[in-house]
Formats: sequence, C-alpha cells, structure tokens
Amino acid sequence: MSSAFKDRVLSHIDHVKKNGALCSTEETTKQALILPLLDILGFSAFDPSKIKAEYQADFPGAKAGERVDYALFCNGLPVMYVEAKPYGEKLDNHCPQLSRYFNASPEVAVSAITNGREWRFFTDLTNKNVMDKSPFLTIDLLDITENDIQQLNRFRHDQFQPESLRVLAEESIYLTSFTKAIIDSLRDVDQDFVKYVANRANVERQLNQRFVESITPLVRQAVEQSVSAMVVSGLSAPIREVTEQGENNSQGNDSSTDDLVVDPANPRIITTPAERMIFDNAKLVLGDEADIQAKDTESYFSILFQGKTNRWLLRYYDGKQRPTIQFPFQLSDQSKAEITRAGLEIGSGEQVIIDRPENLLRLPGLLFDALSYASNNENFRRK
Repeated sequence: MSSAFKDRVLSHIDHVKKNGALCSTEETTKQALILPLLDILGFSAFDPSKIKAEYQADFPGAKAGERVDYALFCNGLPVMYVEAKPYGEKLDNHCPQLSRYFNASPEVAVSAITNGREWRFFTDLTNKNVMDKSPFLTIDLLDITENDIQQLNRFRHDQFQPESLRVLAEESIYLTSFTKAIIDSLRDVDQDFVKYVANRANVERQLNQRFVESITPLVRQAVEQSVSAMVVSGLSAPIREVTEQGENNSQGNDSSTDDLVVDPANPRIITTPAERMIFDNAKLVLGDEADIQAKDTESYFSILFQGKTNRWLLRYYDGKQRPTIQFPFQLSDQSKAEITRAGLEIGSGEQVIIDRPENLLRLPGLLFDALSYASNNENFRRK
C-alpha cells in the first residue's frame, strides 16, 4: 500500500467528518461522499469504462426500471455493485435489488451498500452466486483502523482480483468466529477449557470432576495474568515467568516493557515512554505554574487544562506509523509558519508529525497558544 493512497484516504475521512452531516439526501451523499472514495479507489465517475451510474442489467426476473446505483467495471466486465443511501440512514438491511443483481451476475465478486460513512461489503461464501445476508467486511470511516485502510487498498481498480477478495471474505469470517470463540472461552472458563489447560501444562493428576472444579479458579486467575502480560509485551513476544503473586520472576535485564504503564481499570490503555515524554516536554515549555495534566485513552494521549477533558491543549497519536499531535484550534498561517520554521511537517487533518517527542520543544508558540485557548472561558460558552 502506497503512502499516497493512505494520505488520500485520510484526507477523505477528514472531508466526511466536516461535511457528512450536510448530506441529508441520497444524491448529495453520492456526489459529496461516495464518488470521491470510489475515485480514490481508481473508479472515476468521469470514466464510463470503470463506473456506470444507475446501472440496469438485462436478466430474467429483473423488474422494470430497477437499477443499481453504481456498477464498477474491470476489463469491460462488472466486478462490483454499489448501493447508496443518505448519510444519516442506518444500513440494517441491504436492498433486494442489490441481491438480485449480484445473484444474476456470476462475474461480480463483491457488492456493497454505503451511506458515505459506513461501507458494508458482501460476497457469496454460503452459496455460490447467492449474495450472503451478512457482510464479510464493514468499514466505518469515522472509526477506521490501519488494517481497514489496507483492506480498502485491495478494492483499487489496479488491484482488484475477485478470487483474492473471496479469500479475504472467507478469512474475515473465520477470524471473526475464532475471535469470538476465544473471547467467550477466556471470559467464561468452562470445564473443557480447564482440562485443555491442565493437559497442556502436563498436570500429572487424573482430571476427575472434583479436581477440575478445584483448579478452575486457578485457571481463571492464570487467564487474567496471561492476558495482562500479553497486553504489555505483545502477543508475539515471549512471556516471562510469573510468580503466584503475579509478579515478574525473571532475572534477565530486559526492561523493554517495564516502561509501559497499563491502566488497571482498562488494560487496553497503555501509556508509553514517548507519551510521558510529550507531557514532560510540554511542562518544560509552559512552566510549573501551568495547570495541566496528562490523560491517556485507547485512541490518543492528551494534555488537559485543569484536568478537564473538553479543555485539551493537544492530543498525541503514538500508535501511527509516524506519530502526530493535534491542537484544539484551526492552524493559522502564523502557526503553519512556526511549524515550517521548526522543520516539521503538517499531515492530514492539520495534525503535526512528531517523529520524536523532543520535537515538541520546537513549537513553544503553539503550546502557549493552546494553553491560552484552553484557559479562555469564552471558547467554551454555549453559543
């Protein structure tokens, strides 16, 4: 996946955030939100060899005047149908004509229904040439992940491979089922799971009913400790030995995970050394008299004025390939000039790329502007 494609997708997401609520009709949603994303995928609305609007196919059972909003073409054949809905409409059910068109077109591998924000993709895993009732992939542009962008990349005109997408669909279904089974097993430890763990642990005891019941609480505790250890160190990293009290019992010198701080109330919130350094650098610039506090979330690390979540000075996104910070105001020409003089880049959504936490020290003017903005009550009065 090219960085140019990713940047275009992220730019489109910003566009959806700013303009989605204005798209109250289906036609506006098509023009403002759906066609731009199809264009990013290489299906230009100005190229009738790649996309045809209000597509009407000729097959037995087709109703008079029944059309699909868009048919996407590769090498002269339709490969994907798209049905559009207004931005605010929920996608609980897909349209019957979308199923009929899909079922009557063996060369079409995928169909989709979208309201410009959420995209649901369907194929025919259950019965060949019969559109599945459930989507194999759902992408919410306002809650998108790196993996979602990689999956979108596979729908590009120059990457479109029907069989590859069917494999993707099958893998997605299996992954969802396996994930649910694992989560259910870990949340509700049953006797089969306890026996499985005991056998894997080479417990030299007969696994009768009484013994299994006696070790079930220990297995539950072991599950909690194992999940916590994997959250900190990562699934692929070796898990160091744990004592009965749950403390690290390794004598090694590896401290790569010791600097990570896991929120005991939510193990998915992990504060990294880089995030703490961002806060330390902000305090270094603003001084000890600045009433600021740090707060970490699953999505970003923020610095707050007086601990108020709505009065944030900046948000730091450490999970990206290139970490960024976002300020609570639109960047002025003067702010952009300061960023340029500091030798830093402005990414999509006016987020400033911060490859290293110490680069924040190059932006003292913006930090003071953010503190002034967050401490000004006029910015938070109801209009």
